[in-house]
Amino acid sequence: MEKFTVLTGVAAPIAEKNVNTDIIIPIKRLVGTARGTFGPYAFEPWRYDAEGKENPDFILNRAPYRNAEILIAGPNFACGSSREGAVWALQEFGIRAVMAPSFGGIFFNNCFQSCILPIVLAEEVIEDFLAQAAAETPEPVFTIDLEATHVIAPNGRKVSFHVEPFRRSALLEGLDDLGMTLKRTDDIGAFQAKDRDARPWIYLDR
Repeated sequence: MEKFTVLTGVAAPIAEKNVNTDIIIPIKRLVGTARGTFGPYAFEPWRYDAEGKENPDFILNRAPYRNAEILIAGPNFACGSSREGAVWALQEFGIRAVMAPSFGGIFFNNCFQSCILPIVLAEEVIEDFLAQAAAETPEPVFTIDLEATHVIAPNGRKVSFHVEPFRRSALLEGLDDLGMTLKRTDDIGAFQAKDRDARPWIYLDR
């Protein structure tokens, strides 16, 4: 995975509450869609009309948000089903971070496996950030510094956020759970060797 250290990019405001994962990626796209090709279907019900043409009123179809790398969302973002394709769709669209007052729990956990940083902030902060992102002037560019664990808004406001240390380290190094486990192969081997001596009867290959 790509390392996440400092991200400076355009933020798109999606203020709706309870955005369901079926909006982020419709269930019909989870069958027959190869990993790496989910991006065009991100937010498909809102992004396109019944004829498959872009909806000009949808935020991600308009400049400068078309190239957004950050989403600012309302409460309970990505609730509903546990589909990992919702994270893949955002990541393949180009989103690298999502800020919201709260998230669907499974989506929140899945984000870290695809190097998307989900940031939980107070509702008052999110409302301010949504307004700044929607203003378009100055350009809605935010900086997210994972090393320093703070966000800098277009108006210069700096807000700290919390990420669990294990997850922060994984993102900074560009590693998923498996990658973090493989970093500890020496520790795992040492434990197994000690355990073989202490409990030889559970190892069938002895």
